[in-house]
Amino acid sequence: MDPQLLLLLPLWYIVFLLSVTCHEAAHAWAAFRGGDTTAYLGGQVSLNPLPHVQREPFGTILVPLLSFLFFGSGSGHRWMIGWASAPYDPHWEDRHPRRAAAMAAAGPAANLLLALIGLGVLKVGLLQGIWVQPPYEALARDQLVVLASDGSSVWGGLGRFCSVLFSLNMILFLFNILPIPPMDGASILSGLFARARELRERIRSTPMAGMMGLVVAWLLFPHLLGPVELFFYRWLYLWPT
Repeated sequence: MDPQLLLLLPLWYIVFLLSVTCHEAAHAWAAFRGGDTTAYLGGQVSLNPLPHVQREPFGTILVPLLSFLFFGSGSGHRWMIGWASAPYDPHWEDRHPRRAAAMAAAGPAANLLLALIGLGVLKVGLLQGIWVQPPYEALARDQLVVLASDGSSVWGGLGRFCSVLFSLNMILFLFNILPIPPMDGASILSGLFARARELRERIRSTPMAGMMGLVVAWLLFPHLLGPVELFFYRWLYLWPT
């Protein structure tokens, strides 16, 4: 692996841990507000990553680190995947499907908010001349969205942090809202529409259905991510000129 990419591992992991913590804390908070105290009693209505890591150490430590070290594109670009979870009462979900839909939507909404914060900071910095657009080769290589205009390591580090914050959280948002079990998008639909709930429960009862759903989501995801990222990159670099 390129040593320069290896140096990005701590930054990516910090952003990943922040992102999944906010995602699961949002699920837990929305459930608590809706009357389900399961995750609250487990200490997960919290931005402290420790309860989330303790619940899913494999998905929050091992998988993210291994995915960054061993998965990537031919250009050398690396990315990080993983997961966490927040418990909830299925009987509460049966009694309050719309509240459960709000709980399911809260996680992706937290990721969207983080992505927009990162993007907004980058846009303001570009307009103020703090950062400049990197060459295409840098963007294709490691999703470096901006460069410090004066070469400052402080501004450069902040720009890279916001770049990863935007990129990773946009990925988490888009992947989770796909309406395919076990993604959050399927739970949102099942809470709003009875037929969608029946279909989700039927799929859940099928052996290996969750794995198949992940495979289908993984195959569909690039077709969604590419146009969305292109739109935001155009807004970031070109609008207004």
